Amino acid sequence: MTVSPMPPRSRPLLLSSVAGLAILASALSLGACARHAPPAAAVPARTVSVTTVTARSLAGGLTASGLLVSREEAAVYPQITGYPVAKVLVEAGARVAKGQPLALLDDSLLRAQIDQTVALVAQQQVAADQAAEQAQRIEGLEGQGVLSVEQMDQRRFQARGAKAALAAQQAQLSDLKVRDARMVIRAPVAGLVLERDVRPGDIAAQGSTPMFRMARDSLVELSADTPEAALSGVRVGDPVQVTLSDGTTLAGAVRLIQPDIDANTKLGKVLVRLPVRDDLRPGGFASAVFAAGGRPAPSVPETAIRYDADGASVMVVGDDDRVSEAPVKTGAHAGGYVALVQGPPIGARVLQAAASFVLPGDKIIPSPSAR
Repeated sequence: MTVSPMPPRSRPLLLSSVAGLAILASALSLGACARHAPPAAAVPARTVSVTTVTARSLAGGLTASGLLVSREEAAVYPQITGYPVAKVLVEAGARVAKGQPLALLDDSLLRAQIDQTVALVAQQQVAADQAAEQAQRIEGLEGQGVLSVEQMDQRRFQARGAKAALAAQQAQLSDLKVRDARMVIRAPVAGLVLERDVRPGDIAAQGSTPMFRMARDSLVELSADTPEAALSGVRVGDPVQVTLSDGTTLAGAVRLIQPDIDANTKLGKVLVRLPVRDDLRPGGFASAVFAAGGRPAPSVPETAIRYDADGASVMVVGDDDRVSEAPVKTGAHAGGYVALVQGPPIGARVLQAAASFVLPGDKIIPSPSAR
């Protein structure tokens, strides 16, 4: 039996049909394999140690430094000008009482003016007494023809004029006596003389430089530069341990927290009240440790804080054991713990180790010992 060859025109059709059947068979084979393949294994949750935000008293945590300053300064200027200084009675460092003489002005010229005015007052007193007596003599003589009305009025006016002139001289004498009292430069307040800038022979003048600078009641305090984030953890009245440059330690207390923050340094000023001592000198350096009054504050282990370009944060564990990142502001550090000035509330769960390889959104298995 003889087989006739296939026409050349039919061969491409046959080849394409065979190729189509091969592709279909391959697809059906892959589908069957996919139905029988096991599902991909889920990523297991990581077991991580978890701690809670607790209230702790971190005494002595916040440390700051600054300069000793006068609590209130008094500038002493002369109240009258143009007179030379005769004597300076105190030096810088002296402790003086309120009203105590500090310097004397040369009053020789003023005393001469006072003596002259005293003589003029006495002279004017005689003239006033004479005019008053003459005016008294004409009382009751109206209408009797002894003196004319014009003459009687003239005597009365002379008496009144002499009395006014006497009052003017007495007022001038009082002014000179006030000036004389101010020839003594006195301390306006009790306290410590910080600076003396006057010498005998200087002419008293109301210039920009005072004769003396004083610290009222000798009160010197510490102006501590404190980070902005830590200011909210400081309260007026909190105890403070202050260390002077020579190592001496003093017990102080927060007197005032300045309301403004330095725009360049981002530091605030905390004024610390100190006891009155001879070794406290304005301009000196001192450091301070704020005890925060023993108040408990939300705290976490130092290992729970993570730092990056955005600042400090902790990893908070939610009720569903998923992790989220929360920014915080830290305060005092002590005993391996750090106070949270701003952050999660007390009782919140956080990762005990910020370096754990956990990302926000991850689900974890809290460690049973710390849950």
